Amino acid sequence: MDVKRIVLYLALAVVGYLMIIQWNQDYHEPQAPTSAEVQTDNGSAAQPSGSDDETLQFGQTQSTTELQDSSAAGTDQSTINVRTDLLDLKISPKGGDIVYAALLDHKLRVNGDQPYVLLENSSKRFYILQSALQGLGNDKRLQLKADKPSYRLQDGQDTLVVNLSGEVNGVKLVKRFTLVRDSYQVKVDYLLDNQSGQTIKPSFIGLIKRDNSEDPSKAQGMGMSSFLGAAYSTDESRYEKIKFEDIGKQNFQQTSMGGWVAMLQHYFISAWIPPQDTQNLFSTRSDRQGNNIIGFKTDSSGIANGDKGELSGKVYLGPKIQSRLEAAAPNLDLAVDFGWLWFIAQPLFWLLDHIHDLVGNWGVSIILLTVMIKAAFFKLSATAYRSMAKMRAVGPKLQQIREQYADDRQKLSQAMMELYRKEKINPMGGCLPILVQMPVFIALYWMLMESVELRHAPFILWINDLSVKDPFFVLPILMGISMFVQQLLNPTPPDPMQAKVMKMLPIVFTFFFLWFPAGLVLYWLVNNLLSILQQWLITRGIEKEGLGPDKS
Repeated sequence: MDVKRIVLYLALAVVGYLMIIQWNQDYHEPQAPTSAEVQTDNGSAAQPSGSDDETLQFGQTQSTTELQDSSAAGTDQSTINVRTDLLDLKISPKGGDIVYAALLDHKLRVNGDQPYVLLENSSKRFYILQSALQGLGNDKRLQLKADKPSYRLQDGQDTLVVNLSGEVNGVKLVKRFTLVRDSYQVKVDYLLDNQSGQTIKPSFIGLIKRDNSEDPSKAQGMGMSSFLGAAYSTDESRYEKIKFEDIGKQNFQQTSMGGWVAMLQHYFISAWIPPQDTQNLFSTRSDRQGNNIIGFKTDSSGIANGDKGELSGKVYLGPKIQSRLEAAAPNLDLAVDFGWLWFIAQPLFWLLDHIHDLVGNWGVSIILLTVMIKAAFFKLSATAYRSMAKMRAVGPKLQQIREQYADDRQKLSQAMMELYRKEKINPMGGCLPILVQMPVFIALYWMLMESVELRHAPFILWINDLSVKDPFFVLPILMGISMFVQQLLNPTPPDPMQAKVMKMLPIVFTFFFLWFPAGLVLYWLVNNLLSILQQWLITRGIEKEGLGPDKS
């Protein structure tokens, strides 16, 4: 290849790179929502896309218990603001629903100031948590009153209590929200004082209601899609997911001791956790506006006239951090979905997490984990690379055999097998060891994609978020170069068409990896570099042994 052609190719590569950078800036970067899309100027929830029905109950239809349409929350009133060190909530006085939840230690954009909004009742998304009591003889949502319009967890204070009071049919009640420092959990209690003149049998209802809008925290890489939908846990099934389209087709109902219901998306979760020592009815349905609803109802508990009672539930609003989810409820940590190879991915995450505790950088942790995995498969990889090195070394002999027996396929096959036997080469030796390692690679792929710990986690220099693509595509380009170098160490395929396809693979993979999260690309790059080093050492050793056409 002459110098002019090399210069031309380099110029085209630079122009193509600059065009991709500009295209990415113009068309691929998501826009942050404006504050007007999150809430109105007076702090109340914006007009929702949800239903305007004011009932929130489990109704009986032909002896079948099902969820009824829930209300629009806080559309015409000021909300009650509640803020801790981790949560910024807005509670509607109508029913005491949580209509807004922002996660203060998780930002919408890396290096930004705006917190990530999980729950909202805006023109962009309808996603709220509702709760109520059934069995008090009141079909309308109860208007509750708070002592003040806002509550804040102060320095030196570990617990924040918010009381909303009301009365219905002679039953005085207080809906109490209890929040704790360094916690994403909210305890919701109904304190009842029955002065109605008769025995009441209330039940606690907790609902999660969400429209079909897309996941705002979804991964932006090609070929990757985290689950968006509902989930539940019962004594019959530790963890089950329900797609939104399945909620609309068929209602789910199940009774269980304990359990929980949740809405899942990439990195984050909202969950209602009923008392774990009571029988609870779990159910799903869609309302008239097409919103997806999953919820629970506790068994009724009798409260005699003149007596007091208490009904409770618990909410988790936050990131899918396994230790926090495990502490919140049994099996809730299963919401961190590592796919069908979870039994491999889970130990890998445990190891990655412990490495991070030592080094304090998730990018460095990924590199060290890759090195450890490569070391674990060192002998197996060596077998594959040694086989490929031998195939490369006897390549000239194979070419001679193909030319000699070009018109006789039977003799060609016999001559090739004789050469393999003589040189002690297993033609499949380069493939089988790699196939054995593939489950580990796939499990690591999903583990890195699903782990919220990598969201907005910086690495070095320009890479300030390992959960999104490299903004300048340096890692994917280096990864493509490493694949090209690997091919130089591998034997050339005998089929000319196959050889051309193999030469194109580094370019194809580089293109696909452009929008993969930087953490995943970093893993592939480091793995390739380690493979190149190991393969080069083995190939060099094979050549020193004199294997090939000049061997006596």
